[in-house]
Amino acid sequence: MKSLGAREGCVRARIKAALLVLALTLSLGALGASAAKLGPGLEAQLASLEPTDEIAVVVTFWDETVGAEQLAAVQALGITRGLTFHSLPILGVLATRDQVNALAALPEVRSIWPNSELQYENFDATSQTGVRRLRATAALTQRNGGFPYSGRGVGVVVNDSGIDATHRDLEFGPHVVENVEAATNLNAFSSLLPITYIEGVINTDLGSGHGTHVAGIVGATGAQSGGKYEGVAPGADLIGYGSGAVIFVLDAVGGFDYAITHQFEHRIRVITNSFGNTGDTGTDFDPDDPINVASKRAVDRGIVVVFSAGNSGSGEGTITGNFKKAPWVISVANGDKDGKLNSSSSRGQKGRGGTVVIGGETFTWEDRPTVTAPGTFIISTRSTTNTVTAIAGQAGPDEDLARIEPAFLPFYTVLSGTSMSAPHAAGIVALMLEANPSLNPLEVKEIIQQTATNVPGREPFEVGAGWVNALAAVDQAASQRNYGTALNLTRTFNSGVNLSVSETPFSIDYNTVPELSPTQNQFSFAVPGGVAQLSVKVRVEGATDVEEGNTINLVVIAPDGTEFSSGVPVLFSLTFDRTVVVDAPAAGTWTVELRGVRGDAANPTDGVALPETVEGTIKLSGAPTPFGLDDIAGHPAEAGIKAAVGERLVDGFADGTYRPDDTLTRGTLADFLVMGAATRQFLPFTTPQTFSDVTAAEAPLAEAVAARGAALRDDFHQFRGNMLATGPGQFSPLAAVRRYEVAYSLVQSLGLEAEALSLNGQPVTVEVSGERIPIDDQGDIPAGFEGYVQLALDLRILNAFFSLEQGPFDLFPTLHANFKPLDTVSRGAYAVAATRFLAAAGGF
Repeated sequence: MKSLGAREGCVRARIKAALLVLALTLSLGALGASAAKLGPGLEAQLASLEPTDEIAVVVTFWDETVGAEQLAAVQALGITRGLTFHSLPILGVLATRDQVNALAALPEVRSIWPNSELQYENFDATSQTGVRRLRATAALTQRNGGFPYSGRGVGVVVNDSGIDATHRDLEFGPHVVENVEAATNLNAFSSLLPITYIEGVINTDLGSGHGTHVAGIVGATGAQSGGKYEGVAPGADLIGYGSGAVIFVLDAVGGFDYAITHQFEHRIRVITNSFGNTGDTGTDFDPDDPINVASKRAVDRGIVVVFSAGNSGSGEGTITGNFKKAPWVISVANGDKDGKLNSSSSRGQKGRGGTVVIGGETFTWEDRPTVTAPGTFIISTRSTTNTVTAIAGQAGPDEDLARIEPAFLPFYTVLSGTSMSAPHAAGIVALMLEANPSLNPLEVKEIIQQTATNVPGREPFEVGAGWVNALAAVDQAASQRNYGTALNLTRTFNSGVNLSVSETPFSIDYNTVPELSPTQNQFSFAVPGGVAQLSVKVRVEGATDVEEGNTINLVVIAPDGTEFSSGVPVLFSLTFDRTVVVDAPAAGTWTVELRGVRGDAANPTDGVALPETVEGTIKLSGAPTPFGLDDIAGHPAEAGIKAAVGERLVDGFADGTYRPDDTLTRGTLADFLVMGAATRQFLPFTTPQTFSDVTAAEAPLAEAVAARGAALRDDFHQFRGNMLATGPGQFSPLAAVRRYEVAYSLVQSLGLEAEALSLNGQPVTVEVSGERIPIDDQGDIPAGFEGYVQLALDLRILNAFFSLEQGPFDLFPTLHANFKPLDTVSRGAYAVAATRFLAAAGGF
């Protein structure tokens, strides 16, 4: 029995907790009333939660430890799940938005932080592709006996320079189950002898470190970094096949030979290959190539073969090796964390392909990558003899220092290239085979394509099926559900435009010194007749701190002096890209000019901005030849519709019309967002479908756009969908779309939820000639969407409507602006907005 003093103490604690809860219910009005400090991004995360959603937060108290009183106060708020530390005043809990707000008002609480170790480059990559979400989704782990998918039981051969298995992340024995050093130097042989495999070598990566980095991407355990730099499939068994710093065809073939010979010993199901032949670009697939013979034999034995596409640049026909076009292999392009295709990533050639007959079976090959995966600025394991760099300017000591914590620099390094994207895809394949070991390599390839995310403005010869989606790929592998119905790769488009496109790079050394020549900050170029669209893009990074951006405005000046401005967003650090798009530009000499944010034509260097060298690109799209657009000639949106159709952002009808004046419906908007706004495919895990008012054909589109983490640029899958439900279980596919909803959908698709929410409740303004004027009809914008409208205006995705008002005695008229948020949107108007969305995204 408790003593009287103990009982009195418990009673006092309960009374105190009850009084706290009572005080909270009387005083809590908004998150801004919180006494505790909230960690970076937490307010935005909370704002995006549904009332019953829970978020993992770290609660720090003022006291030395978390005692009984603190626990009682927390439990009184209904929080029941969490963990404490023995010697630290810290509590980790799962809490709803209201519970977090209540916690923040407790006087004992010092701070509340999001559980945000999700901030490192390799972590970003695995988060972006859905690997991290896959491990945290209970409905999926339950299918796997309660364990997260990790590649357990799947052997992956790293056919590369070797693996340094002295690294804790790649420990020899339990994780790198075999490490092979191979001798293929023919000059060392005196007769015809079998290849010699030297097994059991702890460190086979003595020449470069390339293979160690690749192996870490596949399956580093993250032991050396507390899990921060964990690979895609940390439960897989890694087998290193080391050919040294220099690799030849025999070395590559030797890796396949070892995989086939030792397949059952090590349960080998995947082999990843990050090498190529720059002398074998623009060539047809050749089934007689020894590497193709080797890969075909491996695939026949059930081993999935993954290749890097190559780093030979942005031109067509640059894939480095015909063996990467084999119909049975997965070839991977390189993208960055914004979902953009890296300029160095090799492309195939549009429309090129053919058929071959092998063993009486006909195979169709295409000159393109299979999918795109993260490969830019990837942090992974460093070998003790690391000397490798990949792609000038995207690896090396400077990048290591900028991106890796000092304590981890001896163990990890930054590299970029398709060498990094291929092992990422190989790791996802390992997860898929853990989910369904019965899949054969062709089925794996089909699934990884069917579940990909469409990449706006990119064609299959550049990005393959699209951006790899681990969450959907593993789900389909395990459940065989109906992904792929919204895939552009296999879609039959009703409308299209054949465009001739030319791109010209330029550079401007921006400076604000008044004495400089007026042309210092300018670049002039010629536009010939017949051009359908002019697009000028620059990258503004800032001279001192790239995280703060730079307030440089891009202005494009027509031959007659008309100016087209990119504008500078209210939150100018939210994007570094500035883009101006002009439909049907006049022929003649045009000028690009950079100005400070407050600069104008009279004082072009008068603005507030920092000097820097700004790189840009001028793109001319000319002489479009449309099909399936029989009813747009002479329409005000004609040029925009052609551009949007040409970029696969929208589509017309089977009867050859586009119907530009028809009202855009929610069902069509969902289709267009999945088609052309980088919306991830998603199907619910626990119910057949979320919405009761959509057809079976509409359901995949509605589920994708409404799912949390819908936007490809939502790296951590934490934001709301790109469209919102109209009610419980209701999507309303036939309802008309209004202008504020388009603002929400396109800004949300850019991954800018946090920035938009931070602007809610503030006056909405529009920039005109370097000045901002308020929107007169702001009161018509539904609450919670003001920030989305503001960013849609700032990024030039949607326009305002202007009018002049002048009283009988006013010397000058007053300019007024309206947004008309409740007006419905036509199909033609959306096409124009979609092209501006692509420009605001800086391309993909």
